[in-house]
Amino acid sequence: MKILVCISHVPDTTSKINFTEGDTVFDSQGVQYVINPNDEFGLTRAMWFKEKQNATIDVINVGKSNTEPTLRKTLAIGADKAIRIDSEPIDGSFVAREIAEYIKSNNYDLIIAGRESIDYNGAMVPGLIAGLLQINFVTNCTKLEIDNNTATIEREIDGGKEILSCELPLIIGGQKGLVEESDLRIPNMRGIMQARQKPLEVIPSSNSSSKTKSIKFYKPDPREEVKLVSPDNLDQLIDLLYNEAKVL
Repeated sequence: MKILVCISHVPDTTSKINFTEGDTVFDSQGVQYVINPNDEFGLTRAMWFKEKQNATIDVINVGKSNTEPTLRKTLAIGADKAIRIDSEPIDGSFVAREIAEYIKSNNYDLIIAGRESIDYNGAMVPGLIAGLLQINFVTNCTKLEIDNNTATIEREIDGGKEILSCELPLIIGGQKGLVEESDLRIPNMRGIMQARQKPLEVIPSSNSSSKTKSIKFYKPDPREEVKLVSPDNLDQLIDLLYNEAKVL
């Protein structure tokens, strides 16, 4: 089984986020980048298929050379090959079209993407890839099993879970639950040394067109000062809820 894992290169959630040029451009200065957590769950599940079912794993990213440390980390975790499409990831449609063009000439049985990235939260790339390639797609996946050419998937739905079955090829949008957090792989020294010998292929963009343009970014407003009310002073609490918060 050939597996392709889509990897987003995203800012660590502890990084301080700023924008430049009139809040129109993300300022990457001093920002620490990591593997998108939803993608990391997917990569770990792919590693299970590699170890149990002798699958091969490629990872792919749309990005410039600054994303290569993230790709090298995926190789150190256990992926066999990395592909970087040399282009700035302008928007979700652009990324999906670039990856779909690569897949058209490099067939895969299973494509694993994160449900969404934690930077833009677009939640569109795996669905768009499925539409462009006309293959099966399931998102919000929390469990995945493959038996011969049949996949059994569990996914979260409003108020519960849904279990589905479909034939390969398949693309999923994975999330927390696809593996346990305790199962996530930390690269060891042997994996890091092996990663240096594994192929990292850089290919040109297929010049897909962008469908959107970012006009301006806004950071969340600072949190307002919290007012503490003694549990013995219910009259003050009711007054604040009625006159200030206006929720009563």
